[in-house]
Amino acid sequence: MYEVTVQNDGQILNLIDRKENLIRRFHAFWLRDNSIDSDTRSIQNGQKLITLEEIPKDLKIISAKVVGDKAEIFFGPEKKSIDFEINWLLEQSYDKEGKNFSKGWIDEKIILWDHKIESNFPTSSFKKIISDDKELWKWLEGVVRYGFGKLIEGPLEEGALFKLVDRFGFIRETNYGRHFEVKNKVNPSNLAFTGKGLQAHTDNPYRDPVPTLQILYCLENSASGGDNMVVDGFNAIEKLQKENSEWFDTLSSYCAKFEFSGEKNVQLSSRRPMIELNPDGELISIRFNNRSTSTITDVPFEKMKTYYDAYRRLGEIINDEAMEVKFRLDPGECFIVDNTRVLHARKSYSSSGNRWLQGCYSDKDGLISRYQVLSKRFNE
Repeated sequence: MYEVTVQNDGQILNLIDRKENLIRRFHAFWLRDNSIDSDTRSIQNGQKLITLEEIPKDLKIISAKVVGDKAEIFFGPEKKSIDFEINWLLEQSYDKEGKNFSKGWIDEKIILWDHKIESNFPTSSFKKIISDDKELWKWLEGVVRYGFGKLIEGPLEEGALFKLVDRFGFIRETNYGRHFEVKNKVNPSNLAFTGKGLQAHTDNPYRDPVPTLQILYCLENSASGGDNMVVDGFNAIEKLQKENSEWFDTLSSYCAKFEFSGEKNVQLSSRRPMIELNPDGELISIRFNNRSTSTITDVPFEKMKTYYDAYRRLGEIINDEAMEVKFRLDPGECFIVDNTRVLHARKSYSSSGNRWLQGCYSDKDGLISRYQVLSKRFNE
């Protein structure tokens, strides 16, 4: 049973749930700005048709009542009546107690993991997700929640990874091109194009913004070694914070510097913290790449030792085998990582035999959009 009342001379609406004995408060301006009526929002695309300046400064709620599953609100001086669904108001309510805004909080949809997930990480068939939207939806959900996923049973053809990206988004082209070849090269521009082992890292921290997704697709792998590894960077950060909050605060408060100049006419650099938080404290990104870290000069002298102690310890946590999920890519297999969260690594491999992967970048906005569209379809 719901009721609505108005207070503060029409400036606040109270939505009262008698059954749960709860009250949710809404400001008049917030309600008017978020009105879902044809004069305020486009029916076709949901975009706002008015600016905030077009809402009268002396706006107030003249009257309000519950009719069925909606709250009928009459605004003055516009003399405009607008209906709001009760469930929508409850879902969008900002008048909540106990929301966790402590530093380093993580979105509830994210699942942290370590080596124990090795036999159960998100895996599907390339053939299935290309042809079946429901299989794609299930796999994308795993990628959203775990930050990575693997596909098997893919075609042995160059550019197959583009077919995957086409299912959810767009290629992010860089100085490496639309895609790059991961194999031994003479005088390589990047150590990734050698047989050397690579510490777990995020890619391209020297870009602003970084490519938020990376895909690696195996076309040939007869070399000895070269196993892939992934590490949940958010889990590593949470462990660091629990161990020493000062280290967490230091790495999230000061910028590191990242650079790349391995090619002619390319000079990339960025200044960003290794641990990046939203203004409300939400953990949103890790940038960790020892190969691309430049001189760190934005940390005060008094904090530099603490910074390096924290940097070293974060690296130790990331390098702990208990944090790693290891797997070997066979021809026709690929994996995707959320490059803002999941670090990837590679064991060294011998020069005998061949190892050929193709890689490319994309971005999370397209993937999350596709996931949400499919979620709406299949949840209904």
